[in-house]
Amino acid sequence: MSNIPVDLKYSKSHEWVRLNDDGSVTVGISDSAQDQLGDMVFIEVPEVGQTVTAEEACAVVESVKAASDVYAPVSGEIVEVNERLSDAPETVNTDAYGEGWLFRMQPVDAAELDALLDADAYQAFLDSEAH
Repeated sequence: MSNIPVDLKYSKSHEWVRLNDDGSVTVGISDSAQDQLGDMVFIEVPEVGQTVTAEEACAVVESVKAASDVYAPVSGEIVEVNERLSDAPETVNTDAYGEGWLFRMQPVDAAELDALLDADAYQAFLDSEAH
Protein backbone atom coordinates (compact mmCIF):
# COMPACT_ATOMS: atom_id res chain seq x y z
CA MET A 1 0.00 0.00 0.00
CA SER A 2 1.34 3.38 -0.99
CA ASN A 3 1.75 6.33 1.31
CA ILE A 4 -1.34 8.46 0.53
CA PRO A 5 -1.85 11.40 2.93
CA VAL A 6 -5.56 12.05 3.51
CA ASP A 7 -5.17 15.85 3.58
CA LEU A 8 -4.20 16.02 -0.11
CA LYS A 9 -6.06 15.74 -3.41
CA TYR A 10 -4.81 13.57 -6.28
CA SER A 11 -5.08 13.39 -10.06
CA LYS A 12 -5.28 10.25 -12.18
CA SER A 13 -1.93 11.28 -13.69
CA HIS A 14 -0.41 10.85 -10.19
CA GLU A 15 0.07 14.44 -9.08
CA TRP A 16 -0.81 15.45 -5.53
CA VAL A 17 -2.23 18.84 -4.56
CA ARG A 18 -2.07 20.60 -1.19
CA LEU A 19 -4.32 23.63 -0.69
CA ASN A 20 -2.36 26.40 1.02
CA ASP A 21 -3.78 29.02 3.40
CA ASP A 22 -3.43 31.78 0.76
CA GLY A 23 -5.51 29.89 -1.81
CA SER A 24 -2.51 28.71 -3.81
CA VAL A 25 -1.78 25.01 -4.25
CA THR A 26 1.46 23.07 -3.93
CA VAL A 27 1.93 20.28 -6.49
CA GLY A 28 4.17 17.21 -6.57
CA ILE A 29 4.09 13.63 -7.77
CA SER A 30 2.67 10.90 -5.58
CA ASP A 31 4.74 8.44 -3.61
CA SER A 32 3.34 5.72 -5.86
CA ALA A 33 4.53 7.57 -8.99
CA GLN A 34 8.05 8.19 -7.70
CA ASP A 35 8.24 4.55 -6.60
CA GLN A 36 7.28 3.33 -10.08
CA LEU A 37 9.71 5.71 -11.79
CA GLY A 38 12.70 4.90 -9.59
CA ASP A 39 15.66 7.12 -8.74
CA MET A 40 15.20 10.68 -10.01
CA VAL A 41 18.14 12.13 -11.93
CA PHE A 42 16.71 15.38 -13.36
CA ILE A 43 13.64 17.52 -12.85
CA GLU A 44 12.48 20.28 -15.18
CA VAL A 45 10.05 22.63 -13.46
CA PRO A 46 7.82 25.17 -15.20
CA GLU A 47 8.61 28.88 -15.40
CA VAL A 48 7.30 31.18 -12.68
CA GLY A 49 4.58 33.30 -14.25
CA GLN A 50 3.65 30.60 -16.77
CA THR A 51 -0.09 30.09 -17.16
CA VAL A 52 -1.21 26.48 -17.51
CA THR A 53 -4.51 24.73 -18.04
CA ALA A 54 -5.67 21.67 -16.15
CA GLU A 55 -4.12 18.45 -17.50
CA GLU A 56 -1.47 20.37 -19.47
CA ALA A 57 2.06 18.95 -19.28
CA CYS A 58 4.09 21.61 -17.49
CA ALA A 59 7.07 19.83 -15.90
CA VAL A 60 9.22 16.76 -16.52
CA VAL A 61 10.69 14.25 -14.08
CA GLU A 62 13.49 12.04 -15.35
CA SER A 63 14.50 8.90 -13.54
CA VAL A 64 16.96 6.13 -14.28
CA LYS A 65 14.02 4.30 -15.90
CA ALA A 66 12.12 6.96 -17.85
CA ALA A 67 11.19 10.59 -18.41
CA SER A 68 7.61 11.45 -17.52
CA ASP A 69 5.52 14.55 -17.96
CA VAL A 70 3.97 16.16 -14.91
CA TYR A 71 0.54 17.66 -15.56
CA ALA A 72 -1.08 20.71 -14.03
CA PRO A 73 -3.86 19.38 -11.78
CA VAL A 74 -5.84 22.62 -12.18
CA SER A 75 -5.68 25.72 -14.38
CA GLY A 76 -3.75 28.70 -13.09
CA GLU A 77 -0.47 30.55 -12.86
CA ILE A 78 2.81 29.09 -11.64
CA VAL A 79 3.84 31.26 -8.67
CA GLU A 80 6.86 29.36 -7.31
CA VAL A 81 9.07 26.43 -8.25
CA ASN A 82 11.21 24.19 -6.06
CA GLU A 83 14.69 25.35 -7.10
CA ARG A 84 16.38 22.80 -4.80
CA LEU A 85 15.36 19.98 -7.10
CA SER A 86 17.87 21.06 -9.77
CA ASP A 87 20.68 20.08 -7.40
CA ALA A 88 18.85 17.32 -5.53
CA PRO A 89 16.21 15.61 -7.74
CA GLU A 90 16.35 12.57 -5.46
CA THR A 91 14.41 14.62 -2.88
CA VAL A 92 11.28 13.56 -4.79
CA ASN A 93 12.15 9.94 -3.94
CA THR A 94 12.91 10.53 -0.28
CA ASP A 95 10.19 13.07 0.59
CA ALA A 96 7.54 13.09 -2.17
CA TYR A 97 4.94 14.93 -0.06
CA GLY A 98 7.31 17.33 1.71
CA GLU A 99 10.58 18.78 0.41
CA GLY A 100 10.05 16.99 -2.91
CA TRP A 101 7.24 19.30 -4.07
CA LEU A 102 7.63 20.56 -7.66
CA PHE A 103 5.76 23.85 -7.98
CA ARG A 104 3.11 26.12 -6.49
CA MET A 105 0.32 27.65 -8.51
CA GLN A 106 -2.59 30.03 -8.08
CA PRO A 107 -5.73 28.31 -9.40
CA VAL A 108 -8.09 30.39 -11.54
CA ASP A 109 -11.09 28.31 -10.47
CA ALA A 110 -11.03 26.67 -7.05
CA ALA A 111 -13.95 24.48 -8.16
CA GLU A 112 -11.47 22.50 -10.31
CA LEU A 113 -10.00 21.18 -7.04
CA ASP A 114 -13.31 19.43 -6.37
CA ALA A 115 -12.81 17.29 -9.46
CA LEU A 116 -9.61 15.78 -8.02
CA LEU A 117 -9.55 12.50 -6.10
CA ASP A 118 -9.43 12.22 -2.33
CA ALA A 119 -7.06 9.70 -0.72
CA ASP A 120 -9.59 6.83 -0.75
CA ALA A 121 -10.52 7.42 -4.39
CA TYR A 122 -6.84 7.63 -5.36
CA GLN A 123 -6.11 4.33 -3.57
CA ALA A 124 -9.03 2.73 -5.40
CA PHE A 125 -7.66 4.12 -8.69
CA LEU A 126 -4.20 2.67 -7.93
CA ASP A 127 -5.77 -0.67 -7.07
CA SER A 128 -7.70 -0.69 -10.36
CA GLU A 129 -4.51 0.10 -12.33
CA ALA A 130 -2.69 -2.79 -10.65
CA HIS A 131 -5.16 -5.37 -11.93
